Amino acid sequence: MRLCSGIAPVVKAGAMPDRLENSKLMTSTRLLLAAALLSGHALPAYAQDTSQRRWLAGDHHVHSIYSARYEPDLEHPDRAPEPIIGGDSAHTILRNVQMARRFGLDWMVSTDHGGPHHSALNHDRAWPEVVAARRAVPEMTLFYGMEFDVPGGEHASLILPKASDERGTLRDIEARFGKREAFPADPSRNTKGRMIEALRYMAALPQPPVLIGNHPSRTATGYGEWGLHAPAEYLAWKQAAPNVVIGMEGAPGHQAAAPQNGKDKAHGSRGLYGGFPTMGGFDQMVARVGGAWDALLGKGLHWTITATSDSHGHWREGGADFWPGEYSKTWVFAAPNHEDILDGLRGGRVFVATGGLIDRLDLKATLVDDSEHSAMMGGTLAARAGEEMDVTIRFRTAGKPNAAGQVPLVDHVDLIAGSASAGDGDGNASTRIVGRFTAGDWRSEGDVLVITHRMKVPAGSTYLRVRGSNTNQTEPQPDMIGEDPWSDLWFYSNPLYLKEK
Repeated sequence: MRLCSGIAPVVKAGAMPDRLENSKLMTSTRLLLAAALLSGHALPAYAQDTSQRRWLAGDHHVHSIYSARYEPDLEHPDRAPEPIIGGDSAHTILRNVQMARRFGLDWMVSTDHGGPHHSALNHDRAWPEVVAARRAVPEMTLFYGMEFDVPGGEHASLILPKASDERGTLRDIEARFGKREAFPADPSRNTKGRMIEALRYMAALPQPPVLIGNHPSRTATGYGEWGLHAPAEYLAWKQAAPNVVIGMEGAPGHQAAAPQNGKDKAHGSRGLYGGFPTMGGFDQMVARVGGAWDALLGKGLHWTITATSDSHGHWREGGADFWPGEYSKTWVFAAPNHEDILDGLRGGRVFVATGGLIDRLDLKATLVDDSEHSAMMGGTLAARAGEEMDVTIRFRTAGKPNAAGQVPLVDHVDLIAGSASAGDGDGNASTRIVGRFTAGDWRSEGDVLVITHRMKVPAGSTYLRVRGSNTNQTEPQPDMIGEDPWSDLWFYSNPLYLKEK
């Protein structure tokens, strides 16, 4: 093993989340259920039977025929243009769901973007197809949402809780705040201040949605530069609606982009990033250690990253995209229902992987002298500075060919640490790789590979996260136009948090 911290590892087994003692889980669940029934309140999502939780693969950014195209009515310029159905995607919602299941997804969000009066199109035509797709493919947990046209910015995935009023709720949000909804266009709807108003409105709803920033630095023109969205803006979003805003896409969609499928630089680049490219398929905000993601974590935010297809047109059809789940997956540790999947997203029980590199990843920190005190990915471990802890990483390679017919192997895994109170502008200089592990450093437990690293609890608030690759690159490199995305695969955990007692 190559170490950057100089701390020698030890080998010690760590329990997988779904191997927790069932009796304790059931006892806890019964107590929570009893309390809910006695109080007359409905059972909250976090009080569900957690023994049903497992890693569920999904995609929260998928387009259908209701991502319409709009062209001016030259004969009647005073009239709002009619939506051209299928103008930006030829796939029906049902087709997307069927292909998502084919490629191993358990949950999906239908997310069409807008235009003049698009809220009515979503309400009148997209919603009934969501209902029909839920009935046709009941094994898919299908969410209703949209790619929200962000005032003063680009886009964000808006995911609604499954509820009796989700149809009307989405119509109201889009009608009130979608920047392209009005006709004639209203410049007052397209300001960053208006986005803050929208988030506050969403946060005040009886059942608030979840919002995730899409392709964060797609409009950036250089390394370490930002386009329409800077880290400070995401911080403002989180402060305005902490129960709504959870994070951003780490790996954007359009990973199948190729020069022959487009006429400009952007359409030949992974992610359609025409300014500064993705790095290992991931946005530069995430790919750079000590960069923008670490800056947000360094400001004390619980900020989750995801990976999506942004499916519009499949590469076999001349498009730039893979089907949902064909290349990128967002894995959530949750029970297979709408409520707990949203709870998992909000709680950061999430990892992402491309190209079928892994299909399981667990991160756990346990105090050496007090094994009853531990935390998993998304959780927080309270400990005294200087106490020893074992950090256990457990992952499983897919073990079967991916959609490209390849069986990828993990080359190395990095354990990364940073201060949660040291965000310095758009970076976090405290972030470092504390351990780099290769095949000689992990052991097998059945089909699971296990790494254990012993280290001291740092002073102050800290976070730990993990990444890995099938390449031997010490850092992800900028993606070249026309490169094979299947040869450059990465996975990332979301953080585990440490809090000093």
